[in-house]
Amino acid sequence: MENDLQQFSLDYFSLAGKVAIVTGGNTGLGQGYAVALAKAGADLFITTHGRNWEETRELIEKEGHSVEFFQADLTNRDSITEIVSACLKAYGRIDILVNNAGTIRRAPLLEYKQEDWDAVMELNLNSLYFLSQEAAKVMVEQKSGKIINVASMLSFQGGKFVPPYTASKHAVAGLTRAFANELAEYNIQINAIAPGYVETANTAPIREDERRRAEITSRIPAGRWATPADLQGVVVFLASKASDYMNGHILAVDGGWLAR
Repeated sequence: MENDLQQFSLDYFSLAGKVAIVTGGNTGLGQGYAVALAKAGADLFITTHGRNWEETRELIEKEGHSVEFFQADLTNRDSITEIVSACLKAYGRIDILVNNAGTIRRAPLLEYKQEDWDAVMELNLNSLYFLSQEAAKVMVEQKSGKIINVASMLSFQGGKFVPPYTASKHAVAGLTRAFANELAEYNIQINAIAPGYVETANTAPIREDERRRAEITSRIPAGRWATPADLQGVVVFLASKASDYMNGHILAVDGGWLAR
């Protein structure tokens, strides 16, 4: 036991020589995850739905690391295989996958449209499943890898006015555990981050409602909403050797929300 304890060092948190795919990594939480991984030593392959990536490129290249951007419609199954192929062509390996891309559409349950249900489930759940499956094939060959899903407080709770988002995030938690059970033998760890309320574009409609914002803030023991910077440390931990014995876990980063 003494020798095991002596083996630990801060190098366990280093991602030097690693390659990370981050979906939707050019804005918001995804940008925060991508920059954190670069700061820890990884090269980045970022999928985007648009072309607004110059700020993210500058932030990552300042860290002395390479970044490739790939425009992709994650709801198109052909794009999934193209992402994996393009990353392998650029870097020759895939060590980390952060399934960050997602969407939310709000409407009362009794008025919710099927087209909105389908759009949310396709991006939040189906694309995550198929991209994880394709990346896992590469990681199995490498006999190592980290898949980090982005869950939610609504992986634990029901919410209001967002039925497909809630359903998809409960399913993300389930898939995290299912993948972990099957891939652990290949030295692949699959965990999820469940952010609390974060100041991003997705939460702008709630934050603009002063009563709703105050109601939510009063329930957070930390007394404030998170920013993307609050999620950077945990993504590095889950991507690194420091978390090698953590698998199938949903890690809440919520300022104490679930403790209330």
